[in-house]
Amino acid sequence: MPDTPSAPLLLGNQPGSFPHSVLAERHPAIIKQVREAFPYEPAQHRALDELLAACTEGEIEPLPADAHDRGLWETWGLRDHTGRSWFDVPWLWSESWFYRRLLQAVGYFGPGPWQGIDPFRPFKLAELHSAETDEELAALDDLAARPAAEQSRALLHGSLWGNRADLGFRLSAEGAHATDAAPGLVADDSDRLWSRLDATGPGTGTLCLVADNAGRELVPDLLLVAHLLESGRIGRAVLHVKPYPYYVSDATTADVVDAVRRLTGAGGAAAAYGRTLWSALADGRLTLRAHAFSSAPLPYEEMPGDLRAEFASATLTIVKGDLNYRRLVGDRLWAPTTPFADVTAHFPGPVAALRTLKSDVITGLDAQTEAALDAAEGRRWRTGGTHALIQVRVPG
Repeated sequence: MPDTPSAPLLLGNQPGSFPHSVLAERHPAIIKQVREAFPYEPAQHRALDELLAACTEGEIEPLPADAHDRGLWETWGLRDHTGRSWFDVPWLWSESWFYRRLLQAVGYFGPGPWQGIDPFRPFKLAELHSAETDEELAALDDLAARPAAEQSRALLHGSLWGNRADLGFRLSAEGAHATDAAPGLVADDSDRLWSRLDATGPGTGTLCLVADNAGRELVPDLLLVAHLLESGRIGRAVLHVKPYPYYVSDATTADVVDAVRRLTGAGGAAAAYGRTLWSALADGRLTLRAHAFSSAPLPYEEMPGDLRAEFASATLTIVKGDLNYRRLVGDRLWAPTTPFADVTAHFPGPVAALRTLKSDVITGLDAQTEAALDAAEGRRWRTGGTHALIQVRVPG
């Protein structure tokens, strides 16, 4: 993708910008919350202090010589960025680097007693077992009596708007309080999404779903997958999750297991969905992937060959959430009217984006929609989480 003046890479070095606020305000808030969530030992507190100083005022440092993924990160740009300010490298890279360093600070990669302990797990579980989740699961009982088309639409939109439960977004100033703004779709290719899923014979298609967040977002994603399997719209699903905790609330295999257990224990229609998912995991109709590139600080245009081959063979790949959208189209300040098909032309197969808007990156709007949003809300519509999109590209 060319680096043109109209589509510069997003950096965090402009005070007052959304990327700058994430690096300068959200990341310190995350360190504070993680520190308070666990009875960490003195060495971990010192490491968190060092990370706080580094990410706000210091420079990017190399990984320890014995780090298991040092070579991987060096191929992902660490050599080029070492010695530079966190604010002066691409925002996508800097954010990803923060979470890698955070896991190192709390001892996630070990060896030691804290190895493998997810520093975000308390937040994920609190949301998964909240009263709001109870209400959403209870609503499935009513949905079960509705016509199939209505069920499909409701579950698709549940997956789309479930992204607003993103815990990392809630730590930012704009996401900290509930909003009464009426949500709305700024782009809606849902008819093309259904047409693509129906393009193969009943029960034969393969859906790849690149998950974003755990908790109250992952549950509706799983409900959609269960519905598509049960209805025969797909024969197989592949759920891509993160190989380790990432971006506060991003889903890992453990989070999938927690969510399925939450469903099976809920009773009613929710439990039936949970049993479908449990059975599908057991017999291979639903498989999990935790590819290393899922946590890479790079756009999907740079995905490795094995991942490219998998997406190329799918009937449709659904890319969920704001971060994955940034990685799909490129983390650049595109003109909002830049065609979605153009910026996703690199993707090896049919792709759909389901995303609530929580960062500046946006493509595929018509000029009238952009003008109306700007007139009504200024730039807030890009980052406030009150608007969403469903965009689809099917190669010709």
